[in-house]
Amino acid sequence: MKITVDIDCTPEEARHFFGLPDVKPMQDALMQQIQDRMSANLQAMEPEAMLKTWLPASLQGFEQMQKIFWNQMTNAMGKDGKK
Repeated sequence: MKITVDIDCTPEEARHFFGLPDVKPMQDALMQQIQDRMSANLQAMEPEAMLKTWLPASLQGFEQMQKIFWNQMTNAMGKDGKK
C-alpha cells in the first residue's frame, strides 16, 4: 500500500508550520557582507596589482632555476669545460 500526499505551500508557510525561525534578515545581512568582501577583493585582482605582486617573485624564481641548471651543466662538463 502506497500513500502519496502533496502539499502546496510556500517556504515561509512551511517554516511557520514546523515552527522554524525566519532567517531572512540574517541571510540578507550575511549576503551583504559577502558582497562587500568580494567587491573589495576584486579591486586587488586588477592586472597591475597582480603583476606587481607576482612578477618579482616569479623573476627571482626563474633566475634561481637558471643558476641551478647552469651549475648542473658546468658540473656535468667538468670544471675546465672538458669531460
